[in-house]
Amino acid sequence: MKKIRMLLADDHKIVRHGLVSTLEADPRLKIAAQAGSGLEAVRLARKHCPDIVLMDISMPDLNGMEASRQILCQNPDIKIIALSMHAEKVYVMGMLDAGVSGYLLKSCSFNELKEAIDIVLEGKIYLSHEVTSLVVESAVATGHEKKASRYSLLSKREREVLQLISEGHSNKKIGVKLNISIKTVQIHRTNLKKKLNLFTTAALTKYAVAKGLTSILPDRDTAFPEDYKY
Repeated sequence: MKKIRMLLADDHKIVRHGLVSTLEADPRLKIAAQAGSGLEAVRLARKHCPDIVLMDISMPDLNGMEASRQILCQNPDIKIIALSMHAEKVYVMGMLDAGVSGYLLKSCSFNELKEAIDIVLEGKIYLSHEVTSLVVESAVATGHEKKASRYSLLSKREREVLQLISEGHSNKKIGVKLNISIKTVQIHRTNLKKKLNLFTTAALTKYAVAKGLTSILPDRDTAFPEDYKY
């Protein structure tokens, strides 16, 4: 019997450990690789070509939405199931817009997870009942609202830079993480400000949080002042 090869993407080791123990109890399933960040998930998906990716959303460096989008751009045959603690519309629709085949909450049972795996491998969509109504409401709203969001105008690299900005990384650190020059990072910052009409780092950070790109909120000690120098 051919095994279903899976990639687990979650920044919490204890969550991955629990999933490995649970999933590999099913003889049909095999964990091909584990990723602790979105960037690592993209790299490992390219290397291992799994059948299924279980993708968390809130991860450092690259969130699950952008990681899913990049994985599916490279290999549209991979099926991705979002496995998240978030039931809010911004996360659910963000993942579905990225092209995932399923959305489950981390409170789901193992039987539901196995059912979702079987369904998405058949080429169908699986949604946990907690988020189904959100998707229906969004579909109805979209039918009345054709205006493109500013976020849709951003390039893949600009979205990556936006998340790293919101996580408080300097231009130098962003350049190292994405393997680009500081000057290129500065150009992406300028383009982000123009496209989003947001001209401070604090505003960009709030926007990224509102879009579900990161769950990191600066506290009083680390919040960016309006004249933040970068």
